[in-house]
Amino acid sequence: MANFISIFRIIVMFCAIFLIVACPGIYEAYIAALIFTILAFALDGVDGYVARKFHEESKLGALLDIMGDRIVENSYWILFAVMGWLSIIFPLIAITRGFITDTIRSAAMEKGFTAFGKDTMQKSNIAKFICGSKFMRISYAVSKVLAFVLIITARIPNLPNAELITKLGFWFAVIAIVFCVIRGLPVVFEAGTLFEDENKNAEA
Repeated sequence: MANFISIFRIIVMFCAIFLIVACPGIYEAYIAALIFTILAFALDGVDGYVARKFHEESKLGALLDIMGDRIVENSYWILFAVMGWLSIIFPLIAITRGFITDTIRSAAMEKGFTAFGKDTMQKSNIAKFICGSKFMRISYAVSKVLAFVLIITARIPNLPNAELITKLGFWFAVIAIVFCVIRGLPVVFEAGTLFEDENKNAEA
């Protein structure tokens, strides 16, 4: 069930994007897209809860969760850049960070580590806090959701205070992309520890 939810949220996200692209300027379509967007991000927390509740935690589930996050998040960044609502720099940063961290995490998975949890690849307490603590994960998620929701809301036709909402959406997008980069740094800085044993064996 948890894995199904992880995949289902991707479908919900594509429904939202389809409505925005295919029905520009249509009030009802943008309202529906906004609802789908909120649902897509709400389901991100549901899949984890279901996995813990029914003891469905697995490395596959962790991979699907990360995959879903990447697809949903990057799709919205790309959408906003294509629509001219945000600079292209936002998706470029998010996608580059995703490729780097996910490549490193793939190597970690081969050695039995996961991105988060008891088998996390992070070694230091600071790295564990930045990458896996509830505070950092929730802060990043909230800033990202607020950015995406506000950016879409601002484009609803005839909406009062649209300019103010647009500015708020932009600054939450800046905060979200900063969190995105910061949470990726420990993965890069500690990547060398994954290959220490191999290097020692090679030297021997």
